[in-house]
Amino acid sequence: MIADLRNGQKFAGSKLVYFARRTQRFEIMQGDQVTPYQGRMGDLPAFQLDRIGDGLLIISHETVPETLTYETWETFQAFIAHKGFTDIIQRHQARDLPKQDFTETYSRHAKALVAIGDGSGADSLQGMETEFVALANPYTDDLSLGLPVQLFYQGKLRTKAQVEVFERAPDNTVSVFLQHTDAQGYALIPVKTGHTYLLDAVVMRPAPKAEEPVWESLWAALTFATP
Repeated sequence: MIADLRNGQKFAGSKLVYFARRTQRFEIMQGDQVTPYQGRMGDLPAFQLDRIGDGLLIISHETVPETLTYETWETFQAFIAHKGFTDIIQRHQARDLPKQDFTETYSRHAKALVAIGDGSGADSLQGMETEFVALANPYTDDLSLGLPVQLFYQGKLRTKAQVEVFERAPDNTVSVFLQHTDAQGYALIPVKTGHTYLLDAVVMRPAPKAEEPVWESLWAALTFATP
């Protein structure tokens, strides 16, 4: 099995080579067995695995924080509006932060569900700082009503959060729609057979005071396909 790490939008983007210094955590889980993934420096594809048995494979990948700079206030406002944060602008102003040339750190907390053979098994909480958990197996369960998921942050359910859903059709066209978690951190994602999905949810919080960046974002992602 091989898999790429990609940086981009709507399933498109540059393929990243494997570098341990960019990786906070990289693990695979099948059944009850969790194994750290050890790639070789410069591997492309970044994930390459031999000798694996049948069942649902869970790949978890967390990156070390990286930094970006907002050169204009309008760029920051557009991002905040797109991700559905209703209070960040007010909090930014209340902290008397600058409106241009300020920085943010961001990290990725991604999970992929892959069927090996029959794909049987179940997703579970892997302990990432923010994380989706699929409450059904997209390869073996009835998804006629959708795929139920829960969203977590620091091990607790994250409620009333925006979930952005990227849906790729067999002809590679991509559509995007929004869902929201309820009071139990639960969302039901409508899915179609033969499509690939990427779920995205962002936590935005003040950066530690000892650091120069003023904001810190954590990006949860879940990728799966529907046969």
